[in-house]
Amino acid sequence: MADPFRTRDHVPDFDQHVMAYGARSAQTRARLPMRADIAYGSGPGERLDLFLPPPDRQTGAVHMFIHGGYWRMFAKEDFSFVADTVTAAGGIAVVIDYALMPSVRMEAVVDQVRRARDWCQRHIAEHGGDPARLTISGHSAGAQLGALLFEVGQPSPGIAGALLLSGVYDLAPLQHSFLRDLIDITDDEVERFSPLRLAYDACPPIEIVTGSHETAPFHEQANAFAVHLTRADARPRVRTLAGADHMSIVADLGTPVSEAGGLLKRLVSLS
Repeated sequence: MADPFRTRDHVPDFDQHVMAYGARSAQTRARLPMRADIAYGSGPGERLDLFLPPPDRQTGAVHMFIHGGYWRMFAKEDFSFVADTVTAAGGIAVVIDYALMPSVRMEAVVDQVRRARDWCQRHIAEHGGDPARLTISGHSAGAQLGALLFEVGQPSPGIAGALLLSGVYDLAPLQHSFLRDLIDITDDEVERFSPLRLAYDACPPIEIVTGSHETAPFHEQANAFAVHLTRADARPRVRTLAGADHMSIVADLGTPVSEAGGLLKRLVSLS
């Protein structure tokens, strides 16, 4: 039986997507004004890239993107293309890196993403951004990490809005997936870092998005997380994007005229 979490088993052009991410991102870095490899911490992987809109289009909006890869693959350089949509909307794009499991445990990854957010709030004004207009997006594991930025124990206000794509909000099923032999998620990590097991109260506007061609657990967890937030008096919006799979949905973030790119552009424009 195919593992519903092993993306390669369900997206026939998985490798082509990975290569396209890198190629598109290299083009973005060559085209857009940027400030690369800014340290948000002292660790070797604690770096972020800033992409700047033209001065006459800059609105002060700031958007931080958190990549996926099941906490064990990819880097910020694979997702520079997300900045195409953010800067087209007049925002500053912040594409972050973090250390990968299993060389570190999930606690370290979560701490890094939170410190990248803190860096934005403390320093983005130096680059022309407004920290009160910080929005986030994340894909797959990045959506889970993004959701941990506004749970009840986090600073409020901190995030003005969130776009969460293809997220994993309960880590327990992954303990029995192909990841068991790769990162071996612990019971403690399930309890501490599953958004479905954490408390939420005053949340920013949240879009929870999946692709119609994704496997059942992604749809089930998206719906469950939306219910969880609704019980906490949040008002998330749940969307399924027709024709999108687990790899194409994040690729579309870099295309403003796509459905996913349109959601990102609107988030940045309205923040």
